[in-house]
Amino acid sequence: MTKHVFHSTVLREYDVRGIVGETIDEADARALGKAIGTTVKRSGGRRICVGYDGRLSSPSLSEALVEGVLSTGIDVDNVGLGPTPMLYYSVFELDSDGGVMITGSHNPPDYNGFKIMLGKKPCFGKAIRALGALARDADFEKGQGKLVRIDIFDRYLDRLMRDVDFGDFKVVWDPANGAAGDVVTALVKRLPGTHIVINGEIDGTFPNHHADPTVEANLEQLKDAVAQHKADIGLSFDGDGDRIGAVDSKGRVIWGDQMLAVMAGDLLKTLPGAPIIADVKASQVLFDRIKELGGEPIMWKTGHSLIKEKMAELGAPLAGEMSGHIFYKHNFYGHDDAVYAGIRFLNAVTTQGGDLSALKDGLPAALNTPELRFECDEVRKFEVVEEVKARLQAANANMSTIDGVRVLTDDGWWLLRASNTQAVLVARCESSTAEGLERLKQALVEALGQSGVAAPSDL
Repeated sequence: MTKHVFHSTVLREYDVRGIVGETIDEADARALGKAIGTTVKRSGGRRICVGYDGRLSSPSLSEALVEGVLSTGIDVDNVGLGPTPMLYYSVFELDSDGGVMITGSHNPPDYNGFKIMLGKKPCFGKAIRALGALARDADFEKGQGKLVRIDIFDRYLDRLMRDVDFGDFKVVWDPANGAAGDVVTALVKRLPGTHIVINGEIDGTFPNHHADPTVEANLEQLKDAVAQHKADIGLSFDGDGDRIGAVDSKGRVIWGDQMLAVMAGDLLKTLPGAPIIADVKASQVLFDRIKELGGEPIMWKTGHSLIKEKMAELGAPLAGEMSGHIFYKHNFYGHDDAVYAGIRFLNAVTTQGGDLSALKDGLPAALNTPELRFECDEVRKFEVVEEVKARLQAANANMSTIDGVRVLTDDGWWLLRASNTQAVLVARCESSTAEGLERLKQALVEALGQSGVAAPSDL
């Protein structure tokens, strides 16, 4: 049996991802399928779900992956084109033994990859590396699985509709030509209020703007549409529909941690004292707000698989990241579904007065940088963080090392961590004063400089 070695950069912390034709191709998909099928079979499973996003390379990668899975004797329920959360939903709805989503997520059009579930849980870290080891050793099961095409679309829409409980809003929805387009277009016809969809056609070239709602430039078209239609709220999604962004009626961005603060205000009325998780990039305003509302704020590592694992450990009903991954276990499955999060967000605005702009104004003011992402070699990015951490420890700095370094000072905090999905370092600073923010920025610049890294130009 042929051994297979993946490119050194594609087996990442919580997914498998690379550049199509350069670091990832159909042979990788086929080998990954064999490794996943083997793992499922050896754990007593018999059947998994497979779905794919709207990228041009996704159908062929899906076909190769399915071929690999079937060759191990594991059956495949192919749920076809749609957002990643629809694939997650299918694993629960069809009670499958795992699932694979072929998606490049928020990355440029030439990227693609695989998000994997083993059983009802995300496959990440050591489990992904174990798949690589199976492929390297060609240690595969053999058999002949059965392929079935299952249309889950209408059931998924019905599930989304089950928790709709919001007022007569006017909302602009921007799926950004990503995989959530068909779902959003069908969903809004069933919602109360007035709804306008832009960029609803699924197009793997992403012709209108990059499908990443964490970058404000990608929200300009949404802001214009909100203004043009005099809408109350605008919602935007990433390429595979598991991350959400929002703007208010004034065109102001409601960042991921601010969305979570609004959602917490609603949820904690129902579940007082509940733990709510946010990643290390989130504002201190969020953690303070959760505590003020009577909840238990939990700071944790960035990464959708890592957050899901922590939610299960703590029994948390809600979690979120600055990147717009929002996870509801309350009345849902605990995974990141951006369209479902959009529904729950609209519900939360409704129960707290119905005016998103007023809710944003009600949050304490904080001066912060956006999430700063700047290129750094795949290997070097981790080394830089370790070097900075070591120097800070030697200086007895007050910091959290849950994920990279989050340094606390009298001025506020600054963060440096290595991305698990791209060859970049991630930084952020936050203070209550302009002078404090400048001092935090300078501290970050100096920390990077001591490791020979130039600070990003927008810092």
